Amino acid sequence: MGVVNDTIQEKRLMKTMYRSFQEGLSQFLTPQVWKQVHQAWRPSQAASRWTLQPLFWVLLSMTWCCGDSEGERFATARAFYVSCHQRRRRPGDSLQGFQIALARLPMRVLRALAAGLRQSLAQRWIDALRIGKGGYVPLACDGSRLECPRSQELQTRLGEAGKTDSPPMVYLSALVLLPLGLLWSWRLGKGTASEHFHLRCLLSTLPRRALIVADAFYQGYELYAAILAAKASFLVRLSSRSRLYKEGMVRLDRFRQGLVYYWPEKTAQDQGKPPLQLRLLRVRGPKADVWLLTNVLDPRELNHRQIAQLYCWRWRNEGLFRYYKRMLAKVKLQSRTVALVHREVEGSLIALQLLLALATQTESRHGKVVVLDSLESPRRILLRIRGGMMAKLRTLGPRQFARYLEMLERVRSENRLRTSPKVRQVWPRRKDHEPPKPPIILTMDEAFKRKLTRMLQSQTA
Repeated sequence: MGVVNDTIQEKRLMKTMYRSFQEGLSQFLTPQVWKQVHQAWRPSQAASRWTLQPLFWVLLSMTWCCGDSEGERFATARAFYVSCHQRRRRPGDSLQGFQIALARLPMRVLRALAAGLRQSLAQRWIDALRIGKGGYVPLACDGSRLECPRSQELQTRLGEAGKTDSPPMVYLSALVLLPLGLLWSWRLGKGTASEHFHLRCLLSTLPRRALIVADAFYQGYELYAAILAAKASFLVRLSSRSRLYKEGMVRLDRFRQGLVYYWPEKTAQDQGKPPLQLRLLRVRGPKADVWLLTNVLDPRELNHRQIAQLYCWRWRNEGLFRYYKRMLAKVKLQSRTVALVHREVEGSLIALQLLLALATQTESRHGKVVVLDSLESPRRILLRIRGGMMAKLRTLGPRQFARYLEMLERVRSENRLRTSPKVRQVWPRRKDHEPPKPPIILTMDEAFKRKLTRMLQSQTA
């Protein structure tokens, strides 16, 4: 897609092909990215078989590979790493050891990898994604909750997400590059976290001249002021909660766009804060009209048609959560501690970002500034990754492949000696099990004995 004469037009470009998905990943996980990761990593003095590179590759591969349990995915991911790095030291072969090493990995290392990958994506595509004469980079913002297991630590640390007897949850806010639907940055919090606070924390990750596209949940004077202070722009849908001021009479049935003042009483007027002069637009739809508010005042920078198209692209943020929850099976997380939950989500989001990047690679020709479009579905790329992983596992030696099958058989059978009860806590809305009471034994009287004797004699006659 490209921008020609202030309108957005679509163009099909040639897909960049790679011989293997390892080669495609190397285009994003460059040596410069790994250098930033190693600079943030301070290895502990304790000896461990899990160094930085195998820890990351197994964490990412566990998100991509198949498996009904975490143990199956770990066995496949570890065997895949061994098949790709035959000359390197073998990592540990137990899931518990991997989780201990992962819990010791500082979060700054994972964030350094995400920041380096974000820089790599920006160098490739940010300039090609700019639209309008103002050169804005559209990014959609939205959030979703992820369910966690009902372990004692998670229930204590995360709590309930506003509902009675609800499981512990993690709230995920994500910024998505439009129109690609490519994950850009994210923020984690408790299930009751504030979307506005998450967005304010993500403002430092925005590229130059970013345009945040959000729904009606992202309304507020403080949020708009924070976006403007970060030298960014916004395009937010409005609801009846917002009160705007305009000079002169306004006929809503004929209103299309115009300048208004946003100056709420409690959060701005009473505190002596200045009003915000913004631009209000009305986009007519078949079912209902959409009212949008932006700080881009000049229609020549973003016209009415472009703004309507940008808000339609916002729904690709919803598609991102669908890929994450359904395609990668992250409706419910697997980790049972806070440290592992954070690292599971960070690692799986980086894996999703790389997956979407592989699905959106294209070429630009003759030096033209274009907006890249996805030519393949992420599901198809994921199937190719899984096929490449299984093909790589076949290159293992006989003993290594037998070891891999043995690990799979062990985690699937679950034949382990249980030393603790299965039920460790009181589950909500579940009645406690009551064992059956002993039977009632009565003593036969004379009348009962005569009746029993006649019955037995009649059967033998």
